[in-house]
Amino acid sequence: MNHIQRRDAELPYISDASVMEEQRVCHRILQRLNTVDRSEFEQIAAIVKELLPGAENAMINPPFYCDYGTHISVGKNFFANYNCTIIDVAKVTIGDNCQFAPNVSIYTAGHPIHPAVRNTLYEYGISVTVGDNVWIGGNSVILPGVHIGSNVVIGAGSVVTKDIPDWCLAAGNPCRVIRKITEADREFYYKDRRFDAESWADICRMLG
Repeated sequence: MNHIQRRDAELPYISDASVMEEQRVCHRILQRLNTVDRSEFEQIAAIVKELLPGAENAMINPPFYCDYGTHISVGKNFFANYNCTIIDVAKVTIGDNCQFAPNVSIYTAGHPIHPAVRNTLYEYGISVTVGDNVWIGGNSVILPGVHIGSNVVIGAGSVVTKDIPDWCLAAGNPCRVIRKITEADREFYYKDRRFDAESWADICRMLG
């Protein structure tokens, strides 16, 4: 089994020349994405489409960093704000209508704890899944193997080390569930601040 096959099977592998060649393709696309005029939104969207095949209406505010791009699958209407990093050694699957605040990082990659073994250059990747309708707050980190359910909010500055179930507000280091998200949350836009009459009427119209 070669090292690309080992990597894709989530087995320990070494980033040999063949692995690095795959990354080279991605990094050429990232170079264009991260140096384009930030006001050229259509051009940015086109490069994102090239980087994330199959993405529908995805938008990323550069700079953005990843290893392969082809290991990232995003649903409809994905948005990542400035300085997002996805180390996609293993598969990263992101659902519909997900929003990432600035400086969100997803790490599928890792290295052995013992220094002697780590110095052999063997590493690993374990997949990460994010459900539908997830908002991840700024400076949050998602670690290898984590599954985040649908309709979840991850508070800013969180380090997500374990799975988070559906319909939860979770935050902290390590990230933990704070409470469930309920229908009572619908009319508030921030903590105890309710939508004003004009915006609430518009929301009701849009939601039918």
